[in-house]
Amino acid sequence: MNYFPLLMNLDYKKVVIVGGGHVARQKAEALLPTKAQVTVISPTVTEKLQQYINKGLLTWKEKSFEPADLDDAALIFAVTNDEEVNNAVEEAAQHWQLLSRADAKGRVDFINPAVVRRGEFVLTVSTSGGSPGLTRKVKGELAEQYGEHYAQYVSFLKEARQRILEKFTGNEKKQLLAELLDPQVLEWMEQGDKQKCEEWLLKRLGEKQ
Repeated sequence: MNYFPLLMNLDYKKVVIVGGGHVARQKAEALLPTKAQVTVISPTVTEKLQQYINKGLLTWKEKSFEPADLDDAALIFAVTNDEEVNNAVEEAAQHWQLLSRADAKGRVDFINPAVVRRGEFVLTVSTSGGSPGLTRKVKGELAEQYGEHYAQYVSFLKEARQRILEKFTGNEKKQLLAELLDPQVLEWMEQGDKQKCEEWLLKRLGEKQ
């Protein structure tokens, strides 16, 4: 299967997870960094899901699945261990709603890659279901290679780029944008010395410190 990779804006969109077990928890945790309005449909939920519900991060409908539960949902996850329930979810899903079945039977419009998040810096890896073990291995390697400091680093690059675009044009703009990727800047950020990064930027912008 050749999947098309994309990053989707789910802000304030309804996402329904049918199921309350381990896989449902994984899907919910993948959605938590977004502003999606996540609803879990299940008679029971795991302890971890209950914690998210208690914090108001998820909505829980403590009941069995009914077709009306999918109304207005942009994404739907059928992640129960009951094939009949998953079949019912698939049957109720409209053609414009994206559906993912954890049992990989029937309709599967999308799958979730493994994700490493560092603020706005997002790394994903997938074997399209071919080898979950390899996916986990590569995710671990990426998490180690791209540490937590990348969140601040990318935030700095974003702000610096905007300031350059507002002030410069032409070749000067292109040169400064290229210089943003100076390895020294990343090294300072890794050391937690954001002040040196700011001083470096001000010098190139021709502004006073």
